Amino acid sequence: MNHTYRTLLAGLALLALAACGTDSPRGEDDTGTPHGTQAAVPAPVKEETVKGLPGMPPVLDPKDVYAADRPNKLSPVVKDFPSRVYVPNSESDTVSVIDPETYEIIETIPVGRQPQHVVPSWDLKTLWVNNNRGHTLTPIDPKTGKAGEEVEVHDPYNLYFTPNGKYAVVMASLDRELVFRDPHTMKRIKTEPVTCYGVNHADFSLDGRYFIVSCEFSGELLKVDTEKMKVVGQQKLPFDGAMPQDVKVSPDGKRFYIADMMADGMWVLDGDTFDTPTLLPTGKGTHGLYVSRDSREMYVSNRGEGTVSVFDFTRNELTKKWHLPEGGSPDMGGVSADGKVLWLSGRYDSEVYALDTRTGAELARIPVGEGPHGLAVYPQPGRYSLGHTGIFR
Repeated sequence: MNHTYRTLLAGLALLALAACGTDSPRGEDDTGTPHGTQAAVPAPVKEETVKGLPGMPPVLDPKDVYAADRPNKLSPVVKDFPSRVYVPNSESDTVSVIDPETYEIIETIPVGRQPQHVVPSWDLKTLWVNNNRGHTLTPIDPKTGKAGEEVEVHDPYNLYFTPNGKYAVVMASLDRELVFRDPHTMKRIKTEPVTCYGVNHADFSLDGRYFIVSCEFSGELLKVDTEKMKVVGQQKLPFDGAMPQDVKVSPDGKRFYIADMMADGMWVLDGDTFDTPTLLPTGKGTHGLYVSRDSREMYVSNRGEGTVSVFDFTRNELTKKWHLPEGGSPDMGGVSADGKVLWLSGRYDSEVYALDTRTGAELARIPVGEGPHGLAVYPQPGRYSLGHTGIFR
């Protein structure tokens, strides 16, 4: 092949390449990258994961610990349970059962002495009534509403469950103990003595590896290692006469809120560092804390003034305050499965309040027994229960 012929073939090849090019006016490929340049490949987005307590169900959303609690997102375990409100009457030794559709009491269940809280079990199948001075737990089948045989448990002021479902944790307030028990038989597994007075409420970290406990009679907080079942931190609240009550973790898991009925507000605590918390005033007799179904707000019951404050997590501030029209003593309770109603016991008024979560309007005021306390709305959305009147994940 002579030189002239080779030159002609080369020219034709160049013309063919040009004809097969893109329509880009700048000689770029479809991504805007000049020809001959390798396009940059975006690095894969690494999903944030949480290394949770061994055996704990995986965290659904690292930015929202309450992601499983959306409106009517009921577990298959509870989807056929009738919707009820269970009210332990501490001075009447009964549980009033309310139909939330009619706002009427449909049954009164006799239980042991001084029932304090009605607590959903970790597996969602049982409601445990904490008979504090009777030293027993009364199981209620939420499917039938029938009470079973009492189980002997000493000083059960409140009851929680570890996030992996391995243990029940009894808040033995007067015994000054955290008692880790079998979650089904309630057989004692380990006792962790405490030096504070009045252990009563708690909540767990995002990863479930520790929990914060309030001690109401000595104004202290505890930090407990879940797996070791051991107190690893303790501090006195910086307020003379502090009386901490309910505890709730923020949706992102970065802060704990502790209601204080004597400081009239919520303590805001970094659970990881366990540094000295700061106080956010909410109202007289701050007592119960309940997160909305969209994880945006928290309802704060102020028992001493008959109000409910609404706290916005994103804005980090109080945005509303609802006043019960005839006053009252709003204490413990929970949010309906659809998120539309906040139910609270009226501790010193022998009544229960139902409030519209959009407006704060009182929907009903229902007479019950004496000393209504840790009211439970059931069933509620969630995969498993951490205890109290219903902390679900």
